[in-house]
Amino acid sequence: MAVSLFDVIGPVMIGPSSSHTAGAARLGNMARRICGHEFQKVEFLLHGSFARTGKGHGTEKALLGGVLGFKASDERIRDSFALAEQQGLMFSFAEIDLGEQHPNSVKIILHDGETICSIIGSSIGGGKILISEIDGMMLEFSGEYPTIITRHHDEPGVVARVSAILSLYGINIAFLKVFRQYRAGEASMVIETDQQVDQEVLIQLEAINGIDRVIFIDVEV
Repeated sequence: MAVSLFDVIGPVMIGPSSSHTAGAARLGNMARRICGHEFQKVEFLLHGSFARTGKGHGTEKALLGGVLGFKASDERIRDSFALAEQQGLMFSFAEIDLGEQHPNSVKIILHDGETICSIIGSSIGGGKILISEIDGMMLEFSGEYPTIITRHHDEPGVVARVSAILSLYGINIAFLKVFRQYRAGEASMVIETDQQVDQEVLIQLEAINGIDRVIFIDVEV
């Protein structure tokens, strides 16, 4: 198995732990990008070792810094509490039991008066993350590829129609997973691609009968 230099030396980051700081910052940043709206309040519900040891590792500052849009290497993470207060962003931290989730996990809830969206994600080591839930829908993706997420009705033909549009625009699917709560109910599709996805493609996908919502998450640069 090939091992990259990144795997050996770890990510460039502020803080002592790739799991508790770099991964936490990425989780916060991912929540910001998934929700895609202005927000005035954020709740962090910390699970496992994030709750028990996160304060000493700077996890709370990293999560909040990520929500503010900072990368793991951004020195402003150290001052994220003060910077959030300057921007008028309310924030809170509490413990939660997320069951069988990875020990370094968090539920992040963003508000603009009402709840905008929520995610559950885990920092799985070396600065890498895994998102396992968006707005109550179970799914799974890493954020390592440009990612399209659909919320759709579980019915024949939806996957084929989505694949056809991506093929038409020359977009190769690296990974595709479909998640559903029950047959013929609400479902979600996660499509990780080898190419960037233009807004025109997303508009075409949103127009497909049976699709209620399309989220696109680009890779971090």
